[in-house]
Amino acid sequence: MARLAHTVTVAPLDRGWFEEAAGTLVALLDGSRARADGSVLLADGRAVSGLRLLKGRHLRSGARYGEVPEPVTPGADGRVPAGPGTDGAADGPDRPGTAGSGAVGSGTAGPGASGGAPATVPSATVGAVVLRAWRPAHSVEVESRVAEDGLALRLKVRLSEPRRPRALDLSLSGHRPDGGSLYRFSGRGAADLAAWWAAVDRLPSALPAARPPVTARAAHLLAKARLTVTPHPADDGSWRISVVLSVRGRWLLRPVGAVALFFARRPVERGFREAVENAAAQWNTALAELTPRHGEALRAEIADALTETEPEPDKTVPGGPTDPWGPADTGGPAAR
Repeated sequence: MARLAHTVTVAPLDRGWFEEAAGTLVALLDGSRARADGSVLLADGRAVSGLRLLKGRHLRSGARYGEVPEPVTPGADGRVPAGPGTDGAADGPDRPGTAGSGAVGSGTAGPGASGGAPATVPSATVGAVVLRAWRPAHSVEVESRVAEDGLALRLKVRLSEPRRPRALDLSLSGHRPDGGSLYRFSGRGAADLAAWWAAVDRLPSALPAARPPVTARAAHLLAKARLTVTPHPADDGSWRISVVLSVRGRWLLRPVGAVALFFARRPVERGFREAVENAAAQWNTALAELTPRHGEALRAEIADALTETEPEPDKTVPGGPTDPWGPADTGGPAAR
């Protein structure tokens, strides 16, 4: 078994600001609505960038979101079915007045009820995010499914008490449909945010937390891995983050891995340290760029970030700039 450990120092994150930002983000999304073409609008009428309702009712269990309509699944006679998709067995039945599995007028449908791969050739990357639960006072659960280059990935995320986040749980699984067990892997991770704040609120002279607030495990036919992250306050108010990675080979990889690690331990340790230090540097940079605003200023900043789009060339016309969103659209299905 290989055990790699490294400790870095990072700038602290203010808990009050973090919880206020999380609550503001949840409130903005909770007050959003979907219109007929699938675009999601905030309360001020601006569209959320990169978020489109493809199926179901907005912010209801089973709602499916994505960037583009999903590939069409022809029927047994080779014809493309019309109307909404038929994957209700996986995502929950459609409700009256819901949007179809693609934007209105797109003429596309989701995968069949059997969950089989589309008979047509899909794009290089096909992805969708399914909302499993939206209960801002209790939990939010989403599931992301991506198929890319023949590899199918499924990520499930659950956030407890989103307005003042207390815990984050995620699971990841992947496989190649036409491959064997060597192409299957899985992983689980958990972040106990309440335990994290308790750990960083200790005195610098106190012992570190007995149980790491952040843990992750990954499993494959040939190896298992476990990652832990434990914070501890420093004398100057910063955080000292200890990261430990343990890897254990399985089956035939155990003796082979032991020999390889004997000759390559120093490069592996150096690569691990550099990865942890790079992550710490990115954290410090991102934290320095955050503006700790509060109240309406914070709300406006988050709303701007949600609706920010890539600049497009030639957006002006004689007489002034054009409206990037076009005329207001008050139609569409009821959002809630």
